[in-house]
Amino acid sequence: MDTLTRYAQAKIDGLEAQSLARGLKPTHRFDGVRVERGGRQMISFSCNDYLGLSHHPAVKAAAVAAIGLYGAGAGASRLVTGDHPLYGRLEARLADLKSAEAACVFGSGYLANAGIIPTFAGPGDLVVVDELAHACIWAGARLSGAEVVAFRHNDVGDLAAKLAQARRAAGHALVTTDGVFSMDGDIAPLDAISQVAREHSAWLMVDDAHGLGVLGGGAGTARLFPDAHIDLHMGTLSKAIGGYGGYVCATAPAIELIKMRARTLVYTTGLPPASVAAALAALDVIADEPARVAAPLAKSRRFTAALGLPEAQSAIVPIVLGAAEAALAAAAALEAEGLLVVPIRPPTVPAGTARLRIAFTAGHPDEAVDRLADAVRPWLAR
Repeated sequence: MDTLTRYAQAKIDGLEAQSLARGLKPTHRFDGVRVERGGRQMISFSCNDYLGLSHHPAVKAAAVAAIGLYGAGAGASRLVTGDHPLYGRLEARLADLKSAEAACVFGSGYLANAGIIPTFAGPGDLVVVDELAHACIWAGARLSGAEVVAFRHNDVGDLAAKLAQARRAAGHALVTTDGVFSMDGDIAPLDAISQVAREHSAWLMVDDAHGLGVLGGGAGTARLFPDAHIDLHMGTLSKAIGGYGGYVCATAPAIELIKMRARTLVYTTGLPPASVAAALAALDVIADEPARVAAPLAKSRRFTAALGLPEAQSAIVPIVLGAAEAALAAAAALEAEGLLVVPIRPPTVPAGTARLRIAFTAGHPDEAVDRLADAVRPWLAR
């Protein structure tokens, strides 16, 4: 066995010993709710397709039509020849939704955060990050070469203290947080965070991947905080929008600079036309169907009420079980009942907080939500 293979196998063995090994499991999604895995059909509570738009007829038809008109791929970086006409339409729609001057679409949410942060922060600057922010925010912060400081989760006082300690020695400062936290489902206090950032002459960037299409009438988390000043509204097209891609909305000069200098935009092929067309169609559905937009939060709150848990703030409800083995056992028990809830273990979440991460969608029937609550109830008492 060569040294690379020995190294990889030793790492795998170590992860398996800690119940932290993970693997890909082919899954056929029939719609936003029903899936087939391992030859069994189940109801999935682990998908981020909150509005079921990945299978919406209008969204699929738009993608098919775009392939017929523009082809299967963009063909090049957007700055070369890959900026097909649909991009401008989508960016205008996103900017309008976020009440911003302009927008820029990226190949994915991860690429967006990995490119946006280094565009505005570098050596000698400061990036302050909520400790539970998404991994791609941390990746972008570290790639920037700036000083990176964590503040305690949703703790505005700690944010103020960290900025007071480090801001003076830094050139520019950027505060970054999720709007809805993907593993906990809670919401950042954007009004208070915004105020602290402005008091310290820091810019604020919010990753609203799990808020767009679900909160604020579909506009996202920031709509819940009308007094918050957010400099960079970032999000994805892969959750409630139902497709793939990422975006950021900001002032026109900020977006122009991103399009010139963000390496994850400049040096990668543009999104396929079908993805952009699908996103445009999805935004139409969000604008036209407020009941669909309101449904995921209503489902999650039905679930928390049934179990006597704190009222859900978003479409995401965590059931924290602690040990990785407990999360695996709970997920296996639910799967045996035809309910797919994927266990989340470190390093995705902190050590000792392995959990069932439950995501509710507009398509979940109330009886399925109640059935899940009954199946989860015994695990709350352990």
